[in-house]
Amino acid sequence: MSVSDLSASSQNYLKAVWTLREWSDEPVTASTLAARTGVRLSSASDAVRKLTDRGLLSHSPYGSVELTAEGERLAVEMVRRHRLIEAFLVEALGYSSDEVHAEAEVLEHAVSDLLVERIDERLGRPERDPHGDPIPSESGRVLLPATILLADLGVGRRGLVERVSDSDPLLVRFLDERGIRFGAEVERVASPPFSDTIEVLAPASAEACSLGAAAARAVRVRPLGD
Repeated sequence: MSVSDLSASSQNYLKAVWTLREWSDEPVTASTLAARTGVRLSSASDAVRKLTDRGLLSHSPYGSVELTAEGERLAVEMVRRHRLIEAFLVEALGYSSDEVHAEAEVLEHAVSDLLVERIDERLGRPERDPHGDPIPSESGRVLLPATILLADLGVGRRGLVERVSDSDPLLVRFLDERGIRFGAEVERVASPPFSDTIEVLAPASAEACSLGAAAARAVRVRPLGD
């Protein structure tokens, strides 16, 4: 079975289950799946039941939703499609990093396996998308870098941005305009007392950027230095 044999809705659900677990150890439930895909809980629950009947998901009553081996293979195919399209839009068509997610969400359902392979070849087999998320290889291999949340980077420490969550395009643009993007080196500096913010200095900005907790959790870094 190929992902092309699945409906766009089924493709979305499988990809959502996989991506929800990619950077988190939290279990996937019908509720979190509904929130990720933007549907009602009843719709998500019905989709989980149908995909379970097809052998692509496993789900016990009131338990977590898991991908079967076949479901994971198909989910990774969808993730590969999505992220290669994002990379192509940036590299070949000049899209900005905050514009590509929504476009890829549409295009990923229409491209053929051949076109995906041609995009991969033309881009030189990239391993990361414009936000830093790993692009699965044709064989399904995924290289997840060792990172920590920017919020967990110690004051006075430097880090290399390895990933910026693309779930909110406005946040992606906000961070990018302040130099906080995939591949950038940032430094966490002291915050004003009682501010409940995280202060980050990036090379592209003359002043530190104040981030709230949610924004700081959207960025993952690899600590640099001792």
